Amino acid sequence: MAEQSIHKPFIIKVSTVAALGGLLFGFDTAIISGTIPYLTSYFHLSDLMLGWAVGCILIGCALGAILAGKLADRYGRKFILIFCAILFAISGLGAGLSHTLNFFVIFRLIGGLGVGAAAMVSPMYIAESVPASWRGRLVSLYQLAIVLGILLAYSSNYFFDQFENNWRWMFASQLAPATVFLLMLLLVPETPRWLLGKGKHQEGLHVLGLSIGHENALKAYHDILNSFKPKNQQSQTATIQMLFSRNYRRVIVLGILVAVFQQITGINSILYYAPVIFKATGLSASSSILQTIGIGIINVISTFIAIGLVDRVGRKRFLLAGSLLMGLSLTAVALCFQYQFFENYIVLIFMLLYVGAFGCTLGAVTWVYLSEVFPNAIRSLALSIATLSLWLADFIVTYSFPYMTAQLGTSLTMYIYAACCAIAFIFFYFRLPETKGKTLEEIEHLFI
Repeated sequence: MAEQSIHKPFIIKVSTVAALGGLLFGFDTAIISGTIPYLTSYFHLSDLMLGWAVGCILIGCALGAILAGKLADRYGRKFILIFCAILFAISGLGAGLSHTLNFFVIFRLIGGLGVGAAAMVSPMYIAESVPASWRGRLVSLYQLAIVLGILLAYSSNYFFDQFENNWRWMFASQLAPATVFLLMLLLVPETPRWLLGKGKHQEGLHVLGLSIGHENALKAYHDILNSFKPKNQQSQTATIQMLFSRNYRRVIVLGILVAVFQQITGINSILYYAPVIFKATGLSASSSILQTIGIGIINVISTFIAIGLVDRVGRKRFLLAGSLLMGLSLTAVALCFQYQFFENYIVLIFMLLYVGAFGCTLGAVTWVYLSEVFPNAIRSLALSIATLSLWLADFIVTYSFPYMTAQLGTSLTMYIYAACCAIAFIFFYFRLPETKGKTLEEIEHLFI
């Protein structure tokens, strides 16, 4: 496809708007980090109850992932993203006004529904709307939005930390980005592949032409329509049974494992509990929150590396490099805690290296890979299952972290995450096919 036929302003606009779902994702999940000391005191939380208060949102994320696949197929990608924006707003306001743990958990679960749905629909929206040569960097915008949301949450926590009822303001501040996301969604169309899959051929061709030009749209039209016909299946509707049939089993298992490895390598234990980890090295609560801003900044910078290079270097090399660097960084942090060596900001340095490695590899590339690897006929449901697996793995890691550090110590906990990085490296090396530069329809032939 000729580069000059690509309508850059349009694809940048739709990708940026869809990626804002990631900003709410990052903000909603990371805002909890600065509130942990205050929630623990206000609700009198034990280690296990703290894990529940922090991790309960991930149950909502899992439910959101389950529901979003079918709903996105029925009502469209854009409609689901609008609904997610509304859930984000309700969650932030409700959590900030909660006076009992049960009400707090309910509103965090509501936010989780929005996060879980947006996590699969936002990258899918981008992948279905942009040309293959731009897909990697534009889907990576979603990860950039996530880390910007995390940084925004850390900064919001630091700003409101001096306020009375500080944790309430931290949660309520989520209302602002949720409103912006909702308004921006009104400016973009539905994805061309969803429109064509629903038989809205003229509208789908029009939107496809806005992305890749009218002539290229006509060439892609029949390939896209043919891809919606399930291979050797009578039904036109994707089912769980179809996903695990011989045709699709390999790609489904691969997608699930990629999603799980992104989480069991420990990233959200670091992002959610960073102030707690830093406090264990002797820092004050305020200084611990301030250092998390440094983590947020590194996360943003590293994601720009992924955006710039993922379509040139490829997905597989990034994932291999990331799992290796993350494992080495976690091993170094574990050694620091094992020997109680906290001088010269050494723990901060290795945690920044770990987060940076994640940001430009597993953080960004996992969403790129998941958004493009599943065939058109099963993409929504398959991505729903993979995202569900991701959130369940995230919940297990997040819920268990306070208990593991209390029972096993921070050092052994970090060694366990480092071992998971080593397993991920082996899997990526032997099992992961490269997908860069291929259209969504060409990628199907790698597995079918």
